[in-house]
Amino acid sequence: MIEFHLEPSSGVATYVQLVQQVNQALRLGLLEPGDRLPTAQQVVASLAINPNTVLKAYRDLERAGLVRARPGMGTFVVATLPRADPEAQAKFRRSMAAWLRSARVAGLTSEEIEAIYRTAVRDCFAEGAA
Repeated sequence: MIEFHLEPSSGVATYVQLVQQVNQALRLGLLEPGDRLPTAQQVVASLAINPNTVLKAYRDLERAGLVRARPGMGTFVVATLPRADPEAQAKFRRSMAAWLRSARVAGLTSEEIEAIYRTAVRDCFAEGAA
């Protein structure tokens, strides 16, 4: 089961963060059709957020055709998103974990690391568009 987390300083709406986390889990194969999402009450208890925020995220996921609510049973994943080869994902995840460890050892904060990552992604995809 997915465990949600929030980045309050991200500037991204809470419900959008929840939707993004489900999308990411689907792309990484961490969630698959048949998997149950935490109940709204569970998410509210763990993140201390408004229940309507969770319900809005789940409605967005349902409109996207990714999950379906089953009254009295919960909300279940019913579709997946395209994903890369799992072996390729694992390889790059290991590589990124090593890079992150070296960045931490070098004294970079999580905010600095994230800024470097986002800039590198933006630059990489801008090069591909040119």
